[in-house]
Amino acid sequence: MKNLNRVHLNGLRALEAVGRLGSLQAAADELGVTVGAVSQQVIKAEEQLGRAIFERTARGLRETASGTPFLARLSAAFRQLSEAVATTQRRDDAILTISVAPIFASRWLIHRIDRFAAAHPDISLRIEATTTLVDLARSDVDLGIRVGPGTWPDVTAEFLMPQVMFPVCAPALADGIRTPQDLSAQPAVVDGNDAFTWQRWLKAAGFDVPAPKARHIFSDASLCLDAALAGQGVLLAWPVLASWALKEGRLVAPFPIRVDTGMGYYFVTAPGLPEPRKVSLFKRWLRNAIAEDGEDGFAGAIIPAR
Repeated sequence: MKNLNRVHLNGLRALEAVGRLGSLQAAADELGVTVGAVSQQVIKAEEQLGRAIFERTARGLRETASGTPFLARLSAAFRQLSEAVATTQRRDDAILTISVAPIFASRWLIHRIDRFAAAHPDISLRIEATTTLVDLARSDVDLGIRVGPGTWPDVTAEFLMPQVMFPVCAPALADGIRTPQDLSAQPAVVDGNDAFTWQRWLKAAGFDVPAPKARHIFSDASLCLDAALAGQGVLLAWPVLASWALKEGRLVAPFPIRVDTGMGYYFVTAPGLPEPRKVSLFKRWLRNAIAEDGEDGFAGAIIPAR
């Protein structure tokens, strides 16, 4: 411990951030200070250590031969400190903090959250609706729910369900859709940010017909759902987005064919930590709630995308 008295903690933080992020600017952004302040902290820390951790080059800072193993151990030490702090913040078993995408929170979870509260009145949920990949080891978030391939670094990922796509529309439009040709004749509501296209769904479903032509294109999936609810066209949706509207009868799935996008929903947690009771209870409840959605009108064979 005496060696730590030689170097200020802020200097060590600056060294670790620059080494991990690769630049003074990125470190300054993370630490919330100026580039000049980070540079001064790095220089002072190197003086206190009595050796150069970085070499100054025309392209910026580069780790020295002795700096590389030092920075690796320093990053590991800061991760352990963060995990220790996060552990103390998670001690309150009465509050469960979940990080989840806004669509999942607003279109799926919000309609069912009272069921969890009724089953577990001793646990209060705190929902952080964000698309940012939260650093679970450095935050007070107990559990994250992410959509993707499940290969994120520095987390433990547990598969929840596949992401599948299927057409939905207002009941009035569904009355005129009996065949794939009828589907092609309808206007489409399109999510401009979704890489999964109508052409991919039709091909996987085995329908050799033209794709519906876009009437409206939105940059937000929630707006797409609102447009479909308003009868403005047929939407390629997924269960998290559309299941409540299907349950309420406000939307209809004219073809019970679900195409797997190759992505999935995953529980993610900080690695190496024991699972608290509140997390286990929520995961079990969520799996049961998703199983109930199989009765919402879109159950059917899942086909891989081609």
